[in-house]
Amino acid sequence: MPTRKYINRMIAGFKGFHAYYYEQRGELFESLTTEGQRPPIMLIGCSDSRVDPAIMLHFEPGDVFTVRNVANLIPAYEPHGPHAGVCAALEFGVRDLVVSHIVVLGHSQCGGIHELIRLARQTTDDDREFLASWVSIGTQAVERHAERIKEINASDPNATREIEQTAVALSISNLMTYPWIAERVHHERLTLHGWWADLRVGELWGLNQDSGKFEKLC
Repeated sequence: MPTRKYINRMIAGFKGFHAYYYEQRGELFESLTTEGQRPPIMLIGCSDSRVDPAIMLHFEPGDVFTVRNVANLIPAYEPHGPHAGVCAALEFGVRDLVVSHIVVLGHSQCGGIHELIRLARQTTDDDREFLASWVSIGTQAVERHAERIKEINASDPNATREIEQTAVALSISNLMTYPWIAERVHHERLTLHGWWADLRVGELWGLNQDSGKFEKLC
């Protein structure tokens, strides 16, 4: 089977992981397993294979509590709503792990945002059972660009930038609908960050929450 080489590479990768973190730095996982995790940061990223946050941001084990989903979307607060998986992760990260920062990390050429655009154009694939429902969380992001939505060329790597960034800003706004997040932000025990990575040129941009604009971080 041709794809077996990828499975073998993953197993070899774990062996390398074991050699470094268990044989050379055994104290790290001894601490993480006996004392438990206490990451200061929670990151909501996209499932896209090109934007693994541990690789992009150079995490160590135990540094970051990570949640990944299509288009790095966060639903608004709705107890017993349809998107309990992400909400449960938020609740655990904030109320149990007591993270100090939440980062929403979006990126260019996002397939989930492309699907959101197709949904707005009513050209989405009818045989998909879950995707349209999920990305509809970001509907307000395309509504803010409604006058341009029909002209956007989704294959242009720059064309969807504003919508991708608006979706990140929308997720930051949605985070503030959770009372236990808003309360911690108000008392400066939790800080929210909206980031967007340009995969084409390797740049990281951050949301200025006062101006609502994205500014280059590096």
